[in-house]
Amino acid sequence: MKATAKAHTNIALIKYWGKRNDALILPTNSSLSLTLDGFYTKTSVHFKEELNEDVFELDQEIVTGVAYERVTSYLDLIRSFARTDLHAEVQSTNAVPTAAGFASSASGFAALAAASTKALDLDVTDTDLSRLTRQGSGSACRSIYGGFVEWKEGTRDDGLDSYAVPIAPQEHWDVRVAAVVLTAREKDISSRVGMKRTVDTSVFYQGWLDSVPHDLSEIKDGIQVKDFEKVGSIAEANCLKMHATTLGATPPFTYWHDTTMAVMQTVQGLRADGIPAYFTIDAGPNVKVLYLPEHEEKVQQTLSSTPGVTDVILSRAGSGISYV
Repeated sequence: MKATAKAHTNIALIKYWGKRNDALILPTNSSLSLTLDGFYTKTSVHFKEELNEDVFELDQEIVTGVAYERVTSYLDLIRSFARTDLHAEVQSTNAVPTAAGFASSASGFAALAAASTKALDLDVTDTDLSRLTRQGSGSACRSIYGGFVEWKEGTRDDGLDSYAVPIAPQEHWDVRVAAVVLTAREKDISSRVGMKRTVDTSVFYQGWLDSVPHDLSEIKDGIQVKDFEKVGSIAEANCLKMHATTLGATPPFTYWHDTTMAVMQTVQGLRADGIPAYFTIDAGPNVKVLYLPEHEEKVQQTLSSTPGVTDVILSRAGSGISYV
């Protein structure tokens, strides 16, 4: 009873920032992302009768503590769904800087969900898999699919109408993303903690929620007609609004470093020079820059020369779940 799955991470262009139900991970707003080919997690899950507890190995190291507890708790959900009490040996390799704002949990839990359901030979649709994956990590439900993906907020208390749907496939549009690495160290405030503090205390939060439906509708229109300026400007503005909510929290906080600001200014400088490029930032200091393939060399050179930047990793639109 073993299977191996590969999932790519995604970058949210319309951000997910807030839960209406923490246990089921139901969002306060719908979101939209682009799956990336440059960052992925490959996970093997082997259910064994001789195991008395789950074993989790990440990048050839045994994992304990909070990270282990998240994985074994998620496997409990899969076991409940499959009506089995078998424990599993989980082996993952992560081509994503963990907990540094690159959504490693998205590819991680998507790969875990896909491998564990496949190992147990469960008959699940992509929608079923997206619902299950959401309960491990919210953004992970979008990594089931390639290309542009929307995670529907839903309204039901049981979460059955909160799952991801594909908006445009991987081959629809060759939009590129440069991941600008500033630091690989773990964040001081996790996404979960920061999100909850913002929802509970930020005086700016309702304004954020009110703005999302219009952003989402407009960016979907832009994606369909391949209007890069429209898509990029909406994504950049949506990112800034999300991060503004953290400054209104009690106590206030930010994920940005001084180099984060420098990269944002570099991107604005590219636009001033006639090169369309737009930034977006998840819950971390690192910046992702959207650009078109004809400007790749200039974008990479300019970002790499920004003081404080340690690496620039280029990605194209990525694929959805695959099985090895």
